[in-house]
Amino acid sequence: MRRPVRIAVTGAAGAISNSLLFKVASGEMFGKDQPVILQLIEMPGRMEALRGLAMELEDCAYPLLHTITLHDNVEEGFNNIHYALLIGARPRGPGMERSDLLESNAEIFTRQGRALNDYANRDVKVLVVGNPANTNALIASRNAPKLSPSQFTALTRLDHNRAKGILANHTGANPRNIGRIVIWGNHSTTQYPDLHHATVLDEPVMNQIDFDWYQNVFIPKIQNRGAEIIEARSVSSAASAAQAVVDHMRDWILGTDAGEIVSMGIVSDGSYGVEKGIFYSFPVRCDYGRYQIVRGLDISEWGRERMRLTEAELLDEKAAVNHLLPPETEASHQNLSICLRSGVTLYADGTGPDASSKYLTTNRVM
Repeated sequence: MRRPVRIAVTGAAGAISNSLLFKVASGEMFGKDQPVILQLIEMPGRMEALRGLAMELEDCAYPLLHTITLHDNVEEGFNNIHYALLIGARPRGPGMERSDLLESNAEIFTRQGRALNDYANRDVKVLVVGNPANTNALIASRNAPKLSPSQFTALTRLDHNRAKGILANHTGANPRNIGRIVIWGNHSTTQYPDLHHATVLDEPVMNQIDFDWYQNVFIPKIQNRGAEIIEARSVSSAASAAQAVVDHMRDWILGTDAGEIVSMGIVSDGSYGVEKGIFYSFPVRCDYGRYQIVRGLDISEWGRERMRLTEAELLDEKAAVNHLLPPETEASHQNLSICLRSGVTLYADGTGPDASSKYLTTNRVM
């Protein structure tokens, strides 16, 4: 086994985490030889529920689960972490406009960005899950001047997985035989699920499906899948979101399969004509703990119009929170370098949260 890595999870007593944490502790995210330290963060009023979840994790006797610590603030919970999964966010309430949701979550992710800047490992990798994920990622990254914008990502892998699963059901193929799906833009109803580069059994998908079905059934289904699940179950799609988090982080850290494309919400460097500085879902490949945009894909004018629509929504969201984006971090987002500051994981041996956590601490001798 390797030395353990530290993973912080916000909203750790919520529905997504209830599925996610057991996958992480079992080795599904980072591999069966990678021990993990879970630094779980919740609001003060949710700490007893989080303590119960931590007891369940302990009761599973996972060999890879080295330590669990519980925290009611991000400053303590982000101490020396290698990975941050930012799941907790305020949901939209009755009568709330999207601008109200952006404003309320901006405060949360401003604080989290500053805490990552001040307390996390300098090569921390961050995945924002809480919605609106793309703009929350922008807010967090703009408030972390010591970190590279490329260290922040937003979750569009859920949309990518949905597209693969629904296409598999429609074509009768196994999902493992479907590749090169692309999700462009925002994790919202404006996203553009692109099948023009996708394959089923190495043959182009667009030769195997009806275009009317693609345009009028498939695309709206992916765009509205979350709402459809809520209508059917009266709860959000937590389990599939947890799986998408695992898939996103596993590919980012361990690399994508040869020739495969996955979708990640990342800060735009201007590729495909997308405005620089916003978090936009692109096709990427990952290797050596880094991602790289797949360039040179042919985009029709029909496709570009859909890409522009979702870009416009992201620019509107940015404008709504622009007063909360520090101007001194604008340049780093406009002149992006994908490479992190170091090519290796910086282990935090002997460092991290104090062992005397007031809630619960488990710690195993290695």
